[in-house]
Amino acid sequence: MLEGIDGAGTTTHVARLASRLREARVPVRATREPSDGPVGTMIRQMLTGRIVVPGGRAPGWASMALLFAADRMDHVESEIEPVLADGGVVLSDRYDASSLGYQSISSGHEVPAAIEWIRSLNRYARRPDLTIVLDVSPEVAAERRAVRGEAAQLYDQNEVQRALAVFYRHLATHMPNDRIVLVDGDGGIDEVHERIWEVFCVLD
Repeated sequence: MLEGIDGAGTTTHVARLASRLREARVPVRATREPSDGPVGTMIRQMLTGRIVVPGGRAPGWASMALLFAADRMDHVESEIEPVLADGGVVLSDRYDASSLGYQSISSGHEVPAAIEWIRSLNRYARRPDLTIVLDVSPEVAAERRAVRGEAAQLYDQNEVQRALAVFYRHLATHMPNDRIVLVDGDGGIDEVHERIWEVFCVLD
């Protein structure tokens, strides 16, 4: 799984890693969260403001956490487990670490309590063999988002992204039983890809 703040490069580097594995004739599936399933599609529309709740606002953090958890279980059952059962490799652009970070920080509650509740929602989600966090400064990530020229999404505010950057740097403290590696995400695409490849190649 690849994780990081918006603009960290998770989408780009999942695609690059998948391409390199295919060149090596490794059966691989590149996927993402929110997924392309029914719940994930609805979440994506919520993130861009195409679906709102009465009053014209986005759903609250708890509703979003529940939706992401539902999408994740569907994602695991329909996309991840079948590939793994056939001996393939699954690379996902985001997984439950994103829920822990994004929804807890946007909760407005005591973050540790929110994290614990979100973790309980995802307790049946299959654990990844490896989570790579692309560590990028919020300023660099903001510049990348601006270059993309896409419409702002629900969590794109700079203050949220700054808080998320801190959260991701300490992700291992929130997910102590998972294998988590921070990779410097600053630099050119090829340079960052080689850092990711080096970490991936030592996976047992």
